[in-house]
Amino acid sequence: MHSTRRTPHTRHRATTDETAPPTGGTPADESAELFWERHYRARRTWGVRVNPLLAETVAPLRPGAALDLGCGTGGDTVWLAERGWDVTAVDISATAVERVRDRARELGLGERVATERHDLGESFPKGRFDLVSAQYFHTPFPLLRSRVLRTAAYALRPGGLLLIVDHGSTAPWSWNQDPDVHHPTPAETAATLDLDPAHFSVQRADMPLRRATGPSGETATVVDNVLLVQRGEA
Repeated sequence: MHSTRRTPHTRHRATTDETAPPTGGTPADESAELFWERHYRARRTWGVRVNPLLAETVAPLRPGAALDLGCGTGGDTVWLAERGWDVTAVDISATAVERVRDRARELGLGERVATERHDLGESFPKGRFDLVSAQYFHTPFPLLRSRVLRTAAYALRPGGLLLIVDHGSTAPWSWNQDPDVHHPTPAETAATLDLDPAHFSVQRADMPLRRATGPSGETATVVDNVLLVQRGEA
């Protein structure tokens, strides 16, 4: 998760999946908070990329209030703020949150970026949003992900969008190399949210391919599972 978490909803985020956790799983005695804190303390590059599917989705939209779940290195947060969005950036890692806040200030975006530290399994940011972004919101730790994403959907303002982009394949640098791992399809993810179709509609549900770059510069073609949900107008 890049975090928003304390029980993170992990993420691997970036156009290059640059924040993906190290391969090999997590120690049984390590907490989610400690894992992500250690992970982000080790990052040397911060806030340099926006996830391409977020950029594609947001391009035609009028700026409003956005929530970045598991902000990680802050690439999405900064990109949105630069385009006029007021962004609440959330992560389980204090280091991630602090660095995203500092980066926003350095770029003169401090008034557009609010940072909050949350374990989304335990707490959720207050407010209503025109856009909620959950990019690669996965984690090796227990998390009721569907509950978090359902909460995110109900945090939308009328007409607001929830964009969920998940891993649809296993990259060579992914922490879980289990060949039998199941990547839920967009339809499966939508079903777990169990949103009332009278109030929510699916605007996009597909599985595009993209060329991704790993943390050591390696490249691979990966699948993204994309679900875009819109809350109905009041």
